[in-house]
Amino acid sequence: MALSRGTKTGIVASVFTVMLVVAGYGAYNIWSALGKDDGPGANSPSAMNSPISSAPPSAKEVHSAATAFLAAWASGDDTKASALTDSPQTAGAALASYRSDGHVTSLKITPTTESGDQVSYDVAATVSAQGITKPWSYTATLTAVRSYGNKVVVKWQPSVLHPELGPGESIVTGVASLPDVDIVDRNGHVMDLSAYPSLGDIADQLRSRYGATLKGQGTPPVETYIAAGDGTPDKALVTLRKGVSAHLRTTLDPAAQAAAEKAVTAHPNSGVTALDTRTGGILAVAFNPSGSQNLALQSLEAPGSTFKVVTATALLNTGKVTPSTHSQCVDGYAAKGGKPYHNVTPDNRNADFAWDFANSCNTGFIRLSDDLTPSSLTSTGRTYYGLGATWYTGVSTSDGSIPGGTGDEKTSEMIGQGQVVMTTLNMASVSATVVDGRFHQPTILQDTRLIKNRADIGTSPLPAGVQYDLKLMMHKTVTSGTAYAAMHTLSGTVGAKTGSAEHGTGTTNGWFTGYRNHVAAAAMVLNGGEGVDSAGPIVASVLASTS
Repeated sequence: MALSRGTKTGIVASVFTVMLVVAGYGAYNIWSALGKDDGPGANSPSAMNSPISSAPPSAKEVHSAATAFLAAWASGDDTKASALTDSPQTAGAALASYRSDGHVTSLKITPTTESGDQVSYDVAATVSAQGITKPWSYTATLTAVRSYGNKVVVKWQPSVLHPELGPGESIVTGVASLPDVDIVDRNGHVMDLSAYPSLGDIADQLRSRYGATLKGQGTPPVETYIAAGDGTPDKALVTLRKGVSAHLRTTLDPAAQAAAEKAVTAHPNSGVTALDTRTGGILAVAFNPSGSQNLALQSLEAPGSTFKVVTATALLNTGKVTPSTHSQCVDGYAAKGGKPYHNVTPDNRNADFAWDFANSCNTGFIRLSDDLTPSSLTSTGRTYYGLGATWYTGVSTSDGSIPGGTGDEKTSEMIGQGQVVMTTLNMASVSATVVDGRFHQPTILQDTRLIKNRADIGTSPLPAGVQYDLKLMMHKTVTSGTAYAAMHTLSGTVGAKTGSAEHGTGTTNGWFTGYRNHVAAAAMVLNGGEGVDSAGPIVASVLASTS
């Protein structure tokens, strides 16, 4: 598999020797297809004016075209090989670059399998630079097509040379202008990324964005690599000589990351993020499946009742609502002129606001909707939690949104539905803000000066009384509310909020956010049902791993 690297500098090539091995191709003469009709004349004006048949190439034609091309390529005859393609000029330049810029000093090509119009082949080469020679092997596939004059030729595309080679890219052997970059955890130890599958793309992003800032550290390797040519990271294919890696210090915590990786394996389509409440440092990011969209940092979904932390902030900040404010919990309640809302929680006509919060009663919140303006949730989220602003965290993230509104939109947003969308990073940050009393823009780098465009978002600290009430209600959610099953065994200072979010039809998405001491986390499980059962154990596992 290719690994991302920095830009490389090429080295002058040396001797080039070649060989073609035909395996499983019987006694067929591999040179029989190299007669006069296969040369440049195949693309002569008369041939080019001939109509191209729509009939697919026969197996014999595919076999003949592929074998002839591979023989010419292996022999080092770029002119002959390129003439056996549908794009001789482009192919000729690419084939010549492969040998010269790639410093390929020997080449053996073994055709292996044919399937329809495609032929696969094994390439065994050696590359040589700075007195070092290394073997290089891989498997590639070509496609045969009809061209002018109804000749069957190789369809030229970069992947003929190497399966990972794309348009505008080339293969080069050279000395890296930058050293490799090791990802270092918050304790100063190099992370073994093979143990953390969710960090693969994140590590690539970090190397791409910040590798150039580490000049002066380490020594670059000598490699054969794919040069992108557009500023994106090069991809190492063969290491001829290792360098000494530079170190990029992150905020990641190995214990929390390991716990997060393990926890998400229990739920397909899940993601979790954990933060240091004192700094906003990202301690862990994990999602399942790990090769898909980052469900922790980039997937925007309605957060359900976990968003009631923000709604409670807005209500408490009016001065009209306290934890002891009476707001009965009765299923089917509708605000004036609005739609009815339903609860999972049993009715409680004696409920106060703290009970409604801890037991996630939707209608207990909706009854208080007149205390909020159409923009109350939007302004509260932005002022105290940084929601709606652009966050620059050091890696690609999506930003939550609270549009605000009137009528059913306002009441839906109060319970984390409507047009409100968040990531697990956003909701982990909400809990972190409750704990610390003020918003800290999340970061994955210890040195935030490296993060381009990062600036103070301009939030205000939570009013002391509001913070106190929020912590009281989140703690009550753990001790006697909907988060009890997931969190009651955790020691220390704890708090949480459960959630489940509707998304059309079918099973709801499960959400959960919580904190323990100075660590906050949030998780989401798509189609997970009740948050306490799906996302709750994920958050609890991550929090339990931290001291």
